[in-house]
Amino acid sequence: MTRSDTIVVAADWAPIRALEPVFTRTPEAVYGDLLPVLRAADLRLVNCECALTAARRPVWKSGAVFKGLPGHVAGLTAVPFEAATLANNHVFDYGLEGFRETLDVLRRAGVRTVGAGPTLDEAAAPLELTAGGTPVTVLAFGEGEDLTASTGGPGVCGWEIDRLAAEIRKAKARGRFVVVVAHAGLEYIPFPPPYVVAAYRALSDAGADAVVGHHPHVPQGLETRSGRLIAYSLGNFAFFQLSDLYYRKAGFLLELRVRGGRLASHTVHPYRISESGLRSLRGNESAAFRRTLGRISRPLRSKGGVEAAWQAYLAYYGPEGFKAEVRGILDRMETEPRKGAAMFRNRITTLQHRELWRDALTRSMAGKPARVPADLAGTVREWFTRTVPGGPAQRP
Repeated sequence: MTRSDTIVVAADWAPIRALEPVFTRTPEAVYGDLLPVLRAADLRLVNCECALTAARRPVWKSGAVFKGLPGHVAGLTAVPFEAATLANNHVFDYGLEGFRETLDVLRRAGVRTVGAGPTLDEAAAPLELTAGGTPVTVLAFGEGEDLTASTGGPGVCGWEIDRLAAEIRKAKARGRFVVVVAHAGLEYIPFPPPYVVAAYRALSDAGADAVVGHHPHVPQGLETRSGRLIAYSLGNFAFFQLSDLYYRKAGFLLELRVRGGRLASHTVHPYRISESGLRSLRGNESAAFRRTLGRISRPLRSKGGVEAAWQAYLAYYGPEGFKAEVRGILDRMETEPRKGAAMFRNRITTLQHRELWRDALTRSMAGKPARVPADLAGTVREWFTRTVPGGPAQRP
C-alpha cells in the first residue's frame, strides 16, 4: 500500500491571558495530550494570532490587540510547527515595527511564514513545503480587517479569491497538494455566512485539496466536494478567551492524510481549552462533540441550508443586536474617539461586518421576516448560551 503522509492544521495561537505564564515557563505543557498527535505529523501548520515583539505602542484598531514576547516563539518550536500563517487581524497590532520583528523572530527560529509580507506579492506568495514525500503548497488569506490588507506596501493577503484560485491551479498543474488557510467570517456563530461558503467553495473547485478556516473562535462545520475538504472553522487553539461559553473553549486539530498526492482521509481531534492549556476530549465528550460537528455541518449539504442557517443567526441578532452594536460604537466615540472611529470604519470596510449589517437591515425591512427552522434557531442560541461546566448561566 502507498504510504500516507500527514499534515496537521491548528487554529489560532497566541501566548496571551491565562496561557501566557504557561508559555513562558513550560511551552510544551500548553499542548497537553495533543502533543503526540502534533508530533506524529509530517507537517504542522498554525495561525500566529499575534505579534511577537518587544514593541510597546499598539495601533488604533477596532478590536483587541495581542502580542507575545519574542521568547514566546519557543511555544512554536517546542512542537515544532514548520509554518505559521500570518494572514490575520492581529499580526499588525503593534504596527510595522512589531510586524517586522515578528517576521524576524519567526525566521530566526526556523518557522516559515505565509499570508503577510512587506508587499502584496510577498503577502500573497505561496509557501512550498513537504509532508513526508508529498510536495505541499500553502496559501493563506484573510479579510484585511482594520484595512491591513496589502495594496502595495506591508500587509496581509486579503480577499483575493480570483488571485488565489489562479495560484491553486498553477500549483495543481505542478502536481502539488494544496492547502488554503483562511482567516475570515463572523465571530462566534455556528454556521458560516453565505459569502464565506461561496468563497471557500470557489477555492475548493479551483483544486484546493483542503480549505481550512479560523477566526470565528468557535467550531463550524465541514463538507467535502469531489474528494476535497472544506473545514469552515477549527475554533480556538492555544488561544484563551475570557468567556465561560463552551464553544469558545473548544476546538479541533485537523489531520489530513495524503496518499498519492490526493486527500485520502481526514481526522478531527477535538479538545477543551483551560487556564492550564489544552486537553483532548475523550469517550462521551468526544462522541458528543463529533455529533455536534455533524449537526452544524448538515446545512452545508442542502440546497437552501446555508441561507437558512444565516437567517437563523440574523433572527437571533435582530434589530436589538444592531442597535446595541451601534450604540456601543457611538458611546466609544464619545469616550475614546480614535477607538470609536476605528470600530465604525471597520464595520463599513470589512466584509463580515458589512454583510451582517446589510442582511440584518434587509431582514428588518421585510416587516414580517421569514421564520427560521427551530433546530437552526436552537443551535444559534446554544452557541451563545451554553457554558463550560461550572460556568455562570448566560442570558439567551
